[in-house]
Parts: sequence; structure tokens; C-alpha cells
Amino acid sequence: MSEKNIAIASAYYEAMNKKDLGKLATFLHADVRLIGPMAEVHGKEAVLNSVKHFSALFESLSIRERFGLGDKAVIIYDVAFPLPIGLSRGSSLLTIEEGKITRVELFYDARPFEKKRDEIFSKLG
Repeated sequence: MSEKNIAIASAYYEAMNKKDLGKLATFLHADVRLIGPMAEVHGKEAVLNSVKHFSALFESLSIRERFGLGDKAVIIYDVAFPLPIGLSRGSSLLTIEEGKITRVELFYDARPFEKKRDEIFSKLG
């Protein structure tokens, strides 16, 4: 079970790196929750909207490590942004049920992103 969930979580972040929202959407449960240091959003469309705005800001995302146990997967990643942000390191704890991501909890230093908060988590498409 955990190997399958690690593969799903990895594919989700690989789609994010490619900025392929269509592919990314296939991994998300309709009632997915995204929880992070700057905001919490609920529902597939709200999460996709946040990912869309976030992915517009970065240049690349690379997975450094991945592991999991049971219905959980952890992805450790680096995200390259234009200056003044530069390299941002983060991790995600994902819960995967019946092949769909139901929860994503983000861990990263939010200070460099404070000025972009409203842009990333906007409710507008």
C-alpha cells in the first residue's frame, strides 16, 4: 500500500513541476484539504486554484526524498523561485485513500512568501 501511495504522491509533485494541472487534478479527491503555514483550503477546485497560482511563481520543483507508511506519503522537495525568494526547501505529508489524495499538509518557511499570500490563495480563478 505505501509503495503505491508514494508513487501517487511523487506523480502529483512531478505534475506540479511540469505545471500540468489537468494531470495534477486526477490525483485529488473531491474533498481534498490543503493545509499550510499561510492558509488552509478545502475542495478540489480550491486546491487546484492555489496550485495554479503557486506554480505560476516557481521555476522548477525537484523531489529530494520520498517515503511512506500506510495511507501516508512524505515528499521532501526543493522549489526554485526567481530572486528575491530563490531556493525554498519544503516537505509535504499526504494522506491517500483509495488512490486519491485527501489531505496535503505543507511544511516550509513561509516568511519569503508573505507578500505573495493573497496571490497564491486567491479565491478567484
